Amino acid sequence: MKRFAVALASVLGLAAGNALAWSNHSFAAYRTFENMPEVAKAAVVTVEPLEAFLKAQEKSIETLLLSQETWAQTHLDVYPPRPAALVFRANPTRTDEARRLAFLMALRVAPNSKLALYIQPDPWSPRPDAATLLAHASVNTLPEQPNSNYRFVGIKAGDKVSPLSVLASATDEPDYGLDINLWADSPSDWGKVYGFGALPFGNPALYFSTQAPFHMGFYHEDRVIYLAAPFIKKTFPLLRIHQYSSLAALAFRTSHPYWGWRFTGLALHYVQDLTQPYHASLSPGNSSLKLIGINLLAMAGLPKMKDEMIVLLSNRHLALEKYQNQLIYNASLARQETSIEKSLRNSDKDASYPAWSDLYARDVVSRQSHALGTRLTDTLVNTLPPGYVSDPSFDFGVKESGIDLVAELSQQDAAKRAGLDHVTTELMGNFGAHSRNMVRGVLKASATP
Repeated sequence: MKRFAVALASVLGLAAGNALAWSNHSFAAYRTFENMPEVAKAAVVTVEPLEAFLKAQEKSIETLLLSQETWAQTHLDVYPPRPAALVFRANPTRTDEARRLAFLMALRVAPNSKLALYIQPDPWSPRPDAATLLAHASVNTLPEQPNSNYRFVGIKAGDKVSPLSVLASATDEPDYGLDINLWADSPSDWGKVYGFGALPFGNPALYFSTQAPFHMGFYHEDRVIYLAAPFIKKTFPLLRIHQYSSLAALAFRTSHPYWGWRFTGLALHYVQDLTQPYHASLSPGNSSLKLIGINLLAMAGLPKMKDEMIVLLSNRHLALEKYQNQLIYNASLARQETSIEKSLRNSDKDASYPAWSDLYARDVVSRQSHALGTRLTDTLVNTLPPGYVSDPSFDFGVKESGIDLVAELSQQDAAKRAGLDHVTTELMGNFGAHSRNMVRGVLKASATP
């Protein structure tokens, strides 16, 4: 069993290397909420720095963070308790900087997280004035990627902004370094004291790998997989969703609506990640029996099939994200609505799901996403050029910046491409529905003391 777990860990190393689920969540989030009355018609809010919220509500935050710890120990299958030294305690005499640091460390997020005052403008809106733009490093602790289409507009305390812009912008923010190097074997000081233990899968030296266990949730694998590799249960999107959504409810209740919407957006990120089948399944398109067989061969000294599977999983994951992002971004540039925008906005299916609860992301979102894995993989293989998704000698990640999937598929038979467009649209519809249901849940909780 131990050798099987080691072999399976190398497959998960691939998953960790692709820790981003959807490229720039804000693009899809604007369409998701632009017609939702609770967001689109909400009153403008006054911008305030995090330090102001923490100082005004310090005692309430102390109580809330204690209750969050109790919830996590009760509801999460595998949860390393927060070390006592990290407990957030009200102290009105300390500096704003010390209070902020204590808060971030009590949440066990990266203490160098920026949490800057900014918005990402709607890609359908006019291009922002260059004078208003913030440098990438002002918002994100991670390196800027080639051909980035991110635009960060600076805002300041006292400004009036729309809840839609705050919410949509924040949905992408957990990918800006909040969950980086939180492990005992991470190259960081904070990872040594957070108590999460060693990184359960992936390479601790690769920065993106270290956020994967917070952005992926493997809740619906076969029992034999859990028996062989129990470490796959060590994932924490439910923790982050509960932390940020309950902070959002507190902020709304205590008249800090800017942080109500901001924390809601942070929580949404993890829900939206789980709508990506490659974040909710170990190996979409491969049965447990095949996964076990391939790993047994690797254990016997025949790793070729395992190595090839790792490359193909990576290529398919990245190709899906590339295609989805291109479709949304191209539509915004052309000001031409497609089926994806309509699907994101369509609220007809929202009520078909259960009401929001603490375990909705596991029991509804992740289960649905996991079930879509095989159909999605088959569609990718049948639609995209074989060299991108069926050739293990090709590395999509290395070549990605020079690949234009939309242009290539436009030369293909329209009926063949329609299958990929259909499943991508379906995934975006799930993204929209579950996002709105979470917002309804937060707003309902914010009305309850």
